Order: sequence, then C-alpha cells, then structure tokens
Amino acid sequence: MVTGEDKRDDGVNSRGGVVLELRELLGGEVQTVTPKTSVVAAATIMEQAGVGSLVVIYDGELTGIFTERDVLRSVADGGEPAVDLVEDWMTPYPDAFLPDMDVREAADWMLASGYRHLPVVEDNELIGMASIKDILWALTSEPAD
Repeated sequence: MVTGEDKRDDGVNSRGGVVLELRELLGGEVQTVTPKTSVVAAATIMEQAGVGSLVVIYDGELTGIFTERDVLRSVADGGEPAVDLVEDWMTPYPDAFLPDMDVREAADWMLASGYRHLPVVEDNELIGMASIKDILWALTSEPAD
C-alpha cells in the first residue's frame, strides 16, 4: 500500500503548519538485498553501511524490508543466521510512502504502527528510505529564516 496525504496548493498542511515533505529527508544510497541473502550477509551490509534496515528487492520490486530487529529476532528465536535467509525474517510487502507526504503525518504513522523505517516510492520506484532518526531531526530542527 502506498500512503501519503494530499496537501493544499499553498504549501500548508491541514494542521496549518508549513509542509516538510519526506522527499526533503532523503539522501544517500538505499541499501538493498534479495530475499535469498543470508541473515549474516544482510547484517554485515547494515553494519558496514551504518544503516538499520535494508530494502528487499526481487525482480525489481519492493518485496520486503529487513531490519536490525529482524536480525535480533533470528538470533533470539534460535535461528542460524549464517544459513537462514532474509526472506525467512523480513517484513513482506511493507507499506510504502509517497515523497510528498508531510513529515508529521509520517511521524503519526510511525507511532501508530511501530515502524522505524519508511520506504519512499514514486511512480512505483524506490527513491529512498526515511528513518525514525530522520523524522525526529525534521520535527525538532529550527526552521530556516
């Protein structure tokens, strides 16, 4: 499911505040893996890239999200991270979010759902990943004059 709020044409959201959009938080390369990547290999990629999640792509499509929580779950549940595959532990077909989504709306989604990472798509193409850290930064930064 792709989610995003319609904004008024004047750049003001329904709460009356200036709109800061998810697209403004995106930067850097999104780290991806396939469903057949081992848990150990995925954890290594996350550690080396300094990220907490990976987008799982199969046949060019967003098919899942794999996070540091999934690594922890695989170990705690007695899995074999060197043998187990990302597809065994990932969240399949996660919600995806539009780049023009208001950051406050994204924060509401994160609070309601427990999400810590939001895949951002435009025209069915993955264009970035917004993390809870990105959202918190946007909500607590002083606006520029």
